[in-house]
Amino acid sequence: MGKAWDVLKRRDLELGPAGAAAPNPWRHWRLARDENGIAWLLFDKADAKVNTLSEEVLAELNDVLEQLERELPKGVILRSAKPSGFVAGADIGEFRGMADAAAAEARLKDAHGVVDRLDRLNSPTVAVIHGYCLGGGLELALACNYRIAVDDARLGFPEVMLGLHPGLGGTVRLPRLINPLEAMAMMLTGRNVYAGRARSLGLVDAVVPERHVKAAATAAIEDRLKVRRGGMLIALVNTDFGRKLAAKRMRVKTGEKAQIEHYPAPYALIDLWEAHGRDPLATQQAEIASFARLLIGDTSRNLVRVFFLREKLKSIADGKFAGRRVHVIGAGAMGGDIAAWCAWHGFTVTLGDVKPEPLAQAIARATELFGKIGRKRTQIRNALDRLIPDLTGDGAASADLVIEAVPELLELKHKVYAATEPKMRADAVLATNTSSIPLEELRTGLRRPDCFVGLHFFNPVSRLQLVELVSHDQASAAALAKARAFLGRIDRLPAPVKSTPGFLVNRALTPYLLEAMVMLSEGVTRETIDAAAETFGMPVGPIELADQVGLDICLHVAEVLKGALARPLPDVSHVLYEKVQMGNLGRKTGKGFYTWKNGKPVKNGDVPKPTAEMTDRLILPMLDVCMASLRERVVADEDTVDGAMIFATGFAPFRGGPMHYARARGITEIRQTLWQFSQRYGERFRPDPGWNDLS
Repeated sequence: MGKAWDVLKRRDLELGPAGAAAPNPWRHWRLARDENGIAWLLFDKADAKVNTLSEEVLAELNDVLEQLERELPKGVILRSAKPSGFVAGADIGEFRGMADAAAAEARLKDAHGVVDRLDRLNSPTVAVIHGYCLGGGLELALACNYRIAVDDARLGFPEVMLGLHPGLGGTVRLPRLINPLEAMAMMLTGRNVYAGRARSLGLVDAVVPERHVKAAATAAIEDRLKVRRGGMLIALVNTDFGRKLAAKRMRVKTGEKAQIEHYPAPYALIDLWEAHGRDPLATQQAEIASFARLLIGDTSRNLVRVFFLREKLKSIADGKFAGRRVHVIGAGAMGGDIAAWCAWHGFTVTLGDVKPEPLAQAIARATELFGKIGRKRTQIRNALDRLIPDLTGDGAASADLVIEAVPELLELKHKVYAATEPKMRADAVLATNTSSIPLEELRTGLRRPDCFVGLHFFNPVSRLQLVELVSHDQASAAALAKARAFLGRIDRLPAPVKSTPGFLVNRALTPYLLEAMVMLSEGVTRETIDAAAETFGMPVGPIELADQVGLDICLHVAEVLKGALARPLPDVSHVLYEKVQMGNLGRKTGKGFYTWKNGKPVKNGDVPKPTAEMTDRLILPMLDVCMASLRERVVADEDTVDGAMIFATGFAPFRGGPMHYARARGITEIRQTLWQFSQRYGERFRPDPGWNDLS
């Protein structure tokens, strides 16, 4: 950014008369004037790695704007001092604990006043955006006259992920700047758009490399930047008839993914736009009231909790993993996808298998994945170059981490370790991706059991962020620390668990899946069973989930856990065994409990609706296992349980996690319902004694 950037890095400067130096009165903002009389306003939130909009930050910005109004510059260029990006959104910590809609509205009106003041400033304003520009940060940028993106910029409105919609004028300004249908899609899905796409939408006026930022921003202020604004389509869609027609379609599409009673925010956004889309003032007032109502609702409060659960798990992936090489053994669905994910995140990965066919299939899947998540051809090419097929297993000798992902057969895993461990470096870590076998059984025969840990990924690897980090009583602190740091490098969330059959997630899912099989054998239709879970808020029902996981894997996990857990499990092996014997393993074979076409199960829509008791029969056993895992110290705390189940299984996020849901519903009621079920259906429902001690 040239001289302006250098001036702004000097924390003792502000904009005074004729650019005179003066003590800086603000903690979060730096203000200076360049040689052209342009004011450069730098956002650098104190004591923070990223910029977020807090009440204090906005109050200071209001003071800055007041000073700018007294001594108007030629123009104002607003940008961030943080390497991570422009503004990551609102300070979500300030959302927690808010229970008064009137108080929330008052704070929102104050915040709107600041953003509107920026919008009304009688000098041209330019937002220069690099990295993340999300939520309130994008709303701040929309209040500027121009937006210039550096080519790494990502813009979006993720509020829907928190059970909200934009609340600082985004619902007003965005549909008037770009095609309202595109604007609504951005806000309804929470998806980010990259700089190039933002330019084509008209969301930003130019995309430039960093070295050209000053020239582009100056050109905008001097009205020399060619911009595309407005258009007949925006006006047409924003008519009363256009909004009504589009809103009807939006509700249908939203209903396919989210029920209004579970996720009210997208429906509130559609209502807001349809009712007030032509009147900016009315839209703004309605936006404030709607946002405040959502903010104090259970869905938003729980989704904000989920945000902080993610941050807590992310913080566990601390430290630095200095290694560069990973060796993965087993090129099946899990091993191949783990290898691809590691290669995408910069590791040189050797993928070992005894046959070339699975290696070829794994490379093909990786190519498809990289094509979906990559923005540049060079990214895709480089990631594929780092993924190296290895028929001889020689990659283990140079690897910093070796991940075993062969089938769940104890004898096979022992053979793999016996062949691999002698090749490994003394400082390398050996990890298993086992989904159910205790590490005490797997470590038998290892020369260095202290360097052996569990890294249990979930399928699909690229979408499910959670990885169970499994410890055992001989694992060293150094090995576990390396594993945590490695997961941070590949953008996964570690959930520390102790070695036990099924660990946490599969141990909790098993009674859920098996109870569905019991209900199926009782004559309840598969669609009704799935609907019972989906009504609760699960992303898919247990029958469909079993097909997705693979019925052979479900059968194996059930057999492993049946003899290893203190609690009785229903014997439904005959239900699964018949399918497995016939080769009907679920989605991967095209047929399981459902017939699968184009990656989706074929379902009958004309089936009985589920009852509340059906839902409880599926969900409460999961909660009971979570309680048992806490009592047995398999996991350290309720937050880890809730985070693990949400990020690995999709457990209804709007409910805040299984233990949070149990507390909200009432511990006494949960225990009593389980007891009643035990009298009616059998000992498998007997409540865990841990419920008695939960305060």
